[in-house]
Amino acid sequence: MSDEAEMPPDSRLTRSKQRSARERRFLIGRTARPDEQRLPPGQHLTRDWPTLDLGLTPEISTARWRLDVYGAIENPVFWDFAEFQARAQTSITSDIHCVSTWSRYDNQWKGLPTRDLLEACQPHDNAHFVVLHSYDGYTTNLSLEDFAAEDALLAHSWSGERLPAEHGGPVRLVVPHLYFWKSTKWLQAIEFLESDAPGYWEVLGYHNRGDPWTEQRYSGD
Repeated sequence: MSDEAEMPPDSRLTRSKQRSARERRFLIGRTARPDEQRLPPGQHLTRDWPTLDLGLTPEISTARWRLDVYGAIENPVFWDFAEFQARAQTSITSDIHCVSTWSRYDNQWKGLPTRDLLEACQPHDNAHFVVLHSYDGYTTNLSLEDFAAEDALLAHSWSGERLPAEHGGPVRLVVPHLYFWKSTKWLQAIEFLESDAPGYWEVLGYHNRGDPWTEQRYSGD
């Protein structure tokens, strides 16, 4: 008889428990708030969706679009749009809070949950941050916990239609619990890192995290 304990047979229940154990690393997610507390401090509501960018709108067709996922992960991912859409898709309704003080309620998104991407790429235990790279050269940084929030999504649709280019299509990140500059438009690559690497606006003085509920707009906030 072997002195080593026998491993339990692989099963759907075993795999489910293993996934649940991994996801305990990611405790940040949707927080239920009463309607009267739904609007963060310093924000005002709008029905429009203002367009804010660096002055360049990349025209990336779905035929040309690629997503590269690399860095401190077990399984690098290189998807074209068809491969991306072949993954199980999820619909989520969430609010937008822009650092420029406007908010927009009840945005209907469809796409791939970031937690499903994490399941596919398997970050190393020492991976604590991600950097999002855009087709226009923009970057932003997130902690792995923020990236893995319950309602964070790689979105390709908004309000039942394909996400338009001016709002980040073909695919953008959506992280509703942070200011919207953290939700990278025209997503091209996701890089997993051991150490933090501030992105475009963070280097220019924006807050490193961007929590709207504590008004983390600038680095001194």
